[in-house]
Amino acid sequence: MKTTPVKVLLIEDDEDDVLLVREYLAESENFNFELEWEPKPEQARLKMVLGSHDVFLIDYRLGSETGLDLIKFAQQKGVITPSILLTGQGDLKVDLDATRFGAADYLIKTELNGPILERSIRYAISQAKVIRELDEKEKRYRSLFERSIDPIFLANEHLQLVDVNESFLKFFNYTKKEALLLRISDVFANEDEYDRFYTILKEVEQVRDFDASLLSKNGTKKGCLVNCVFIPDQLSEFCCYQGIMHDQTMRKKAERDMLIAERLSMTGKIARTIAHEVRNPLTNLTLAFDQLKEEISSQNADVTLYSEIIERNANRIEQLISEMLNSSKPRELNLELTPITDILDSSLSLSTDRINLNQIKLEKSFQSDLPRVLVDKEKIKIALLNIIINGLEAMQPGKGVLKVSAELKNGAVVALISDNGKGIAQEDIEKLFDPFYTDKPSGMGLGLTSTKNILNSHNADVEVLSTIGEGTTFTISFKLPPE
Repeated sequence: MKTTPVKVLLIEDDEDDVLLVREYLAESENFNFELEWEPKPEQARLKMVLGSHDVFLIDYRLGSETGLDLIKFAQQKGVITPSILLTGQGDLKVDLDATRFGAADYLIKTELNGPILERSIRYAISQAKVIRELDEKEKRYRSLFERSIDPIFLANEHLQLVDVNESFLKFFNYTKKEALLLRISDVFANEDEYDRFYTILKEVEQVRDFDASLLSKNGTKKGCLVNCVFIPDQLSEFCCYQGIMHDQTMRKKAERDMLIAERLSMTGKIARTIAHEVRNPLTNLTLAFDQLKEEISSQNADVTLYSEIIERNANRIEQLISEMLNSSKPRELNLELTPITDILDSSLSLSTDRINLNQIKLEKSFQSDLPRVLVDKEKIKIALLNIIINGLEAMQPGKGVLKVSAELKNGAVVALISDNGKGIAQEDIEKLFDPFYTDKPSGMGLGLTSTKNILNSHNADVEVLSTIGEGTTFTISFKLPPE
């Protein structure tokens, strides 16, 4: 039973050969062939690009041109209709060239008959269909690969990157040439994390939602979920790892901010409870002690010593309660449009004595014409002063360099405060704004808690980057007010 007509374009300048081909095709019992004859190569080119034929039969000798020229033309134009080259006599070089230039088959006219021609056309069309399907799949894959907002990579068996998408380049700030020189391990910030990732990948040939800190070209660390799978290709003995990375930085930041907010809220509750449950009896105790001091002899050394201990610790408790309340209670803000550079200068002026006493070098860099920010300048001044003082106390006298800058970046006014002090361990950065966390012998650990509370009340973001032995940078971003 004959199927849908198969449209054949025969490019041949010998009319006798045309009659033979027509006769061979007419013999088919399985296919209904519709043959179109075109003797002129220049006209054939026009018809080849129309896409209205299922197969091309092309004679090798076409006057001043050859059939290979037309096959090359079709390849250059992206025509995927299969071509079968016909020649008067066998020639190994022509045979090899035909294959190299993309011919589906190579037939010798003297050996040609109906069944051979039908089989060749059938195979050519079937092969073209497979190629077309693969081409469509490749286009869909390539579109997904290139348009994905998540970084995607392909790597060889040595985990050397062999291809990356545009999102990967933007995320890690590499050029394509630079990226293809990397191994997957090069973008992991933590060697132990990569070792665990590599072990899982080798053992089970896939890794799902691996939580890792990844490193961009400029040294920025970003929290990501990494998925990777091993894809073997048994035919070519080539193996490939395909992976995708999902940026978790904003989610983790939101979770971290929520956790800090919860801790601040809890501290406030504790402070209010202490104020209620402790302050009143403490006040009674202090008043009673003041009365008792008037009645006891000041000549007794032991009495004087113990009296001073009692008074000093009572005052310490009172101070602690006051600082807890101040660090955690909601802030009433007096908002006004203020240049952030003015607030930075005011905070620096309050720390001038410390800077001079410790012989700290101050470097300022303020971008000109910065837009003003809507803040309570007195409270922001306190928040920035706390950060500045922490930086000054982290540096060695005579060797410290304090860098303070302000710039417009990504639609926000950004203040940066950097020191070249002892630095903070990564695990300690997470606890930096926790109430009562401090590495100072005489500190209460509430200064940066108060700072975070002030910045939260202004909807300002703060990020801390630090390297042990090199220093710490606080980046504070103030969103611009709506116009």
